[in-house]
Amino acid sequence: MFESIKDDFTHVWTKPNNAVAQIILINAIVFVITALITFITEFSVRSWLGLPSNLTILPGKIWTIFTYMFVHDGLGHIFWNMLAFYWFGKIIQEFLGSNKVISLFVIGGLFGALFYLLAYNMFPAFSEAAQIGNLVGASAGVFAVVVGSAVFMPNYTLYLLLVGPVKIKYIALVYVFLFIIGTRGMNAGGEFAHLGGAAAGWLYISQIKRGSDIGAWVISVLDFFKALFSPQPKIKVTHRSKSRKKEKVKVSGSIRSDGTSQDEIDAILDKISHSGYESLSKDEKQKLFNASGGQK
Repeated sequence: MFESIKDDFTHVWTKPNNAVAQIILINAIVFVITALITFITEFSVRSWLGLPSNLTILPGKIWTIFTYMFVHDGLGHIFWNMLAFYWFGKIIQEFLGSNKVISLFVIGGLFGALFYLLAYNMFPAFSEAAQIGNLVGASAGVFAVVVGSAVFMPNYTLYLLLVGPVKIKYIALVYVFLFIIGTRGMNAGGEFAHLGGAAAGWLYISQIKRGSDIGAWVISVLDFFKALFSPQPKIKVTHRSKSRKKEKVKVSGSIRSDGTSQDEIDAILDKISHSGYESLSKDEKQKLFNASGGQK
């Protein structure tokens, strides 16, 4: 396990299918930079990057709808968020790929912002708090991933310290229950954001199972900006002799301990991407579950 974690972060930008580690590193870098700025200048970065609940202020800080999810209040805040994100994000990443992790995290953050703004501006109980409220933290995106993984593989088992093996569907239910209770506490706005993220996780993975990716636009936007800042490669055109035959390369995948080859797993994941999880046969679902190391 520790070797896997070390590999994820040692080769964070070069290792394929590694969005979980990349998002964690981005959050860590932003945390260090904002902490240094606040320490040196005493400028409140939170007031500039955090999401204001006051709708008269929001239009002048529209970027905060995205930036708030990368800003944290303290070391404990970012540590627990990123720990949960790593545990559950790896499940989504392994079976659905990095793009789904990114989409789920961003959509969860946006749903969290929406629930936060609606709660503070629709419920009279929050009318005073809505004038000065300011939301920060990756929690909404994180809990979109937590709930999303539980919807995708409800019987996947995690081994929790001092608790033992627990199916992730129960972990997700406990989180949601605590969020609901918390909406009457001191961090009511944050709890509504958590509920927004949880709702996003359920919706996103439910649609993936039906063969619809409502988060594809997130990757399209990222690809657009990557293309803007990436140098265009020079293409060298060469002409081959017509008589030259194409080489045929036979590739055989590695065989897993349960007798399933990597090629079979890749084919199943491609089928999910194109037709949804429900398109899998009972045998294909079982092979996918066995490959995850999950337990029923």
